[in-house]
Amino acid sequence: MKFALVLAAPLALAFTSFTAAPVLAKRAPAAVPAGAVSSPDPRASAAGEAILAAGGSAVDAAIAVMLALTVVEPQSSGIGGGGFLVRADGSDGMLTTFDGRETAPASATAQRFLDADGTLLARESRVTSGLSVGVPGNIALAAKAHQQFGNLPWAALFEPAIALARDGFRMNRRLHESLAQQKTRAGLTPEARAVFFGEDGEPLPIGALVKVPALAETFARLAAQGPAALYGEEAAGALAEYIAAETPQDGRMTAADITGYEAKEREAVCGAYRTYKVCGMGPPSSGGIAVIQMLGQLDRFNLAALGPQNPQFWHLFLESQRIAYADREIFLADSDFVDVPVAGLIAADYVSARGALINPDAALPKVEAGAPDGAAPRQAGVPVEPENGTTHFAVVDAAGHAVSYTSTVEGPFGSGLFWGGFYLNNELTDFDLEPEKNGVLVANRVEGGKRPRSSMAPSVVFDEEGRIVLVIGAAGGPTIPVQVARSIIGVVDFGLSAEQALGLPFIMSFGQAAVIEDGGALVPMTAELESFGHTIRRFAPPLKANALRRLPGGTWEVAVDPRLKGKLDYE
Repeated sequence: MKFALVLAAPLALAFTSFTAAPVLAKRAPAAVPAGAVSSPDPRASAAGEAILAAGGSAVDAAIAVMLALTVVEPQSSGIGGGGFLVRADGSDGMLTTFDGRETAPASATAQRFLDADGTLLARESRVTSGLSVGVPGNIALAAKAHQQFGNLPWAALFEPAIALARDGFRMNRRLHESLAQQKTRAGLTPEARAVFFGEDGEPLPIGALVKVPALAETFARLAAQGPAALYGEEAAGALAEYIAAETPQDGRMTAADITGYEAKEREAVCGAYRTYKVCGMGPPSSGGIAVIQMLGQLDRFNLAALGPQNPQFWHLFLESQRIAYADREIFLADSDFVDVPVAGLIAADYVSARGALINPDAALPKVEAGAPDGAAPRQAGVPVEPENGTTHFAVVDAAGHAVSYTSTVEGPFGSGLFWGGFYLNNELTDFDLEPEKNGVLVANRVEGGKRPRSSMAPSVVFDEEGRIVLVIGAAGGPTIPVQVARSIIGVVDFGLSAEQALGLPFIMSFGQAAVIEDGGALVPMTAELESFGHTIRRFAPPLKANALRRLPGGTWEVAVDPRLKGKLDYE
């Protein structure tokens, strides 16, 4: 592991703009010889670009983006949470995926979110307490990925984020609105209130300079000491003591839970769609499998002929969601604890057979999980908490290697607990809240040391020549696989640019009902969609996606969800 703190002179010069200027949103992109970065905040993108310009790999740059987002987008992700990283080799297409999902304390039980009578605890008790906090995994993930694929010294990756936290960044509209909407959770602790709120108890205004000195100090320790600054005995003991003190019942976190944490390398999951290969993350994420299933089920339909203006396309897409998510709820969980029939779920014949259930003219009256090879009888559990605190970013480096990385603290501002200048996740609420149903244990129940099921779907798409053509992912809880699959269809079938594809209308099935984006392009199609048998409701989904698309000549389109436009301003 490359943990040297002292930077070589040429590398140090690359970060002059970060250390000299406190405001980076208006900064011109770094001069990158080749490669690209797409993230939900231009200051985080600038951090990744600076790393690429200094000769960093895609993994180096992605780590720098993750760290910078800890500073400027604390409502969505950071080192207090976890994530999944998919790395694709630009020469041979080899895939390496890293699981930095948070884990439950070893002493956690299946009754973690139930009271003594077996009744579900109040939401506030479940979420804004130590009950919801899993062992953070992002730093362990970053260290493991850097050890294999890093070019620059470990400490160099922290320089942009340290400067942002120490010198300050401007409050943009999106963070300000998130703080206003989540004042109780975001301002749960006096330490967080001192950073993000004024003396009147209201969020700092748009454009205010925000400094997070405690986070700058945390980053400096991590840069100098490596992961031991978080997972070593002394640091782990302090963090565990803080979380345990905020945990009202069930298994409390211990130092051993943190020192024993391990980011894991997992097998990627891949499937065919048209002439393309779509690859992503396997368990404990459900996202990669769901994306493969949805696309594979639709392969028999000529979606290009229908186009996004045709309600029948959206009907077909809804049905594919219903079928894929029926499997997700039953079979997907942490494969270290549950036998997940991964091969059976993505087998071409199984996916095709499931797709054959789709009636192009009418919604299925009922959708049930299938019977993939290797599946054991299971029950679906009680739905998990809604999740809005996730982010995605994509990087391609000069050598053509790509990284698709989704990072999260679960809900907005995670648990609200604030330690070392960053928010701690509430990831354990991604477990099914009740351990059994109809006398049968659910796959995604709480167990000590287990990782909760995720919807994150960092993905890479290859063309028939094996070239990386799309690096994509999204945020928004269970909407993530839907956003990713819809956007891939937009590029592959509709011939859209990546940004146009990210901006396609959103529709998602929840049982027989379907929700559409309020004010979106599908609202005028409501009556036609209902004629297929769907019940249509409107809502404001927490959508946010990022992508890189290969252009002719080998350059890259940097795409950001158009819904973010106007949210990143600070003037």
